[in-house]
Amino acid sequence: MHIDARELRSGSVIEGDICIVGAGAAGLSIALEWINSPHKIILLEGGGFEYDEKVQDLYDGKTTGQHYFPLRSARLHYFGGTTGHWAGYCSTMDEIDFQKRDWVPYSGWPITRKDLDPFYARAQENVELGPYEYNLDYWQKKDPDLIPLPLDKNVVWNKIWQFSPPTRFGPKYRKRIEDAKNIQLYTYANLTDIISNENVSAVKQVTVKNHAGKEHTVHAKYFILACGAIQNARILLASNKQAPQGLGNDQGLVGRFFMEHLEIKSGELWLDRPNSMKLYMMDFGRTKMRSELAISAEKQREFKILNGTVSLSPLATARNTRPIIDVWTGKDPRKDIVDLYQNFRKSDHAKPPAGASPIDKAFQLFTRVEQAPNPSSRITLDTEKDSLGMPRSILNWILTPLEKKSIRKIDELIGQQAGLAGVARVKLLEYLWDENDYTWPSFTGGGWHHMGTTRMSEDSKAGVVDADCRVHGIANLYVAGSSCFVTAAAPNPTLTLIALSIRLSDHLKGKLKRH
Repeated sequence: MHIDARELRSGSVIEGDICIVGAGAAGLSIALEWINSPHKIILLEGGGFEYDEKVQDLYDGKTTGQHYFPLRSARLHYFGGTTGHWAGYCSTMDEIDFQKRDWVPYSGWPITRKDLDPFYARAQENVELGPYEYNLDYWQKKDPDLIPLPLDKNVVWNKIWQFSPPTRFGPKYRKRIEDAKNIQLYTYANLTDIISNENVSAVKQVTVKNHAGKEHTVHAKYFILACGAIQNARILLASNKQAPQGLGNDQGLVGRFFMEHLEIKSGELWLDRPNSMKLYMMDFGRTKMRSELAISAEKQREFKILNGTVSLSPLATARNTRPIIDVWTGKDPRKDIVDLYQNFRKSDHAKPPAGASPIDKAFQLFTRVEQAPNPSSRITLDTEKDSLGMPRSILNWILTPLEKKSIRKIDELIGQQAGLAGVARVKLLEYLWDENDYTWPSFTGGGWHHMGTTRMSEDSKAGVVDADCRVHGIANLYVAGSSCFVTAAAPNPTLTLIALSIRLSDHLKGKLKRH
């Protein structure tokens, strides 16, 4: 059932068993798990079903530190969330990503890759992927032309990606949610405050507002924040009536450890002979799978580097593509996405530059590397407030020397292995030549992948939520999505955050069954 919160009488009280805040990939994945259950689910979405300028403006904020995209356009604020313009990249984290790595400060999850495997398999369906298969051998049996570069697998291996159509969660799941008798979807219901009991051990209710001047109260047994890494932290920090530093922030960790993926052109690969490189090529909207080059866990340990992957694209095209950080510069994500696609289309029609012919011998190396967890990279609150009275966010995006060291070493290892195999040579871009230079070029960008800020840990002194995504010290408050990530790993976060959301749903089903 759908209710527009602007049409309710102001002061209405909404009651249910579980209140999910946010209808993006995480929130909708949780809601779908509860359809036809005996429990009443409240799903709160701050926007409507279409883009709304006033609602989108609630995401505006400031950025400091490393240059970043405008916060106002870095996320979509309506039903379906940022799946409204995501590219569909999906892959799983590796075993090493969950492990404590002595060269990566603050690393180590309280869960393992095996703990997520069954939920990854279920997450595949939500984003309309094929079988839960990320092994190259499986895909080669389907297409023998998927021939990898002959590199030493103990050093460089082929990490498989699958591609969602991409699934737009809004139109895909709207009818299922609206038709579900036990789910009440409230649009234009922006959470502005969380009220706890006197000793801040449980949430009593939350307050929602909209631009129609309506204010409502929601009561539930359990509350789940599923608003993205920036907004989850912002809400907790701003809910400071009973807890002066913000809910779940006794240790000052809410908002800290904001992570992105560094996504940056890093080198050129020149083959000794023409090759279609079919296994590594990408055609948006058509490619179902491809491989990216990754570094083995053993070599990551040996060289003390972060996890990352390198994608290949024809050099003639890549040289004519503007850096995304220079394209996505406005405050209207609708215009930014148009500019982004136009940028790609222009490069597709570009003629090969001198020295780059034939095109199928020369490829750009584009590296995506995880950001090391860093408490200085964080979300804080501004003194400026939005139109509903919430303090706006400030993102201080801070990188460390480890990210640049890792990009350099990843590309060096690929170059060494390509040379030893006698198939190619690699040329690093100039900004990577000096091992003592830790500055970043102007074209350094991210992937719009917001992670961290409510990190997971069994120790309340080291994280905001526990292994079940429950906020430490608060019995009925949970956080869903990539804000719970401890480390970022190499893949885009969508598939993993959906898997974590389904896992959270199963946990709450167990709790409600016991009670």
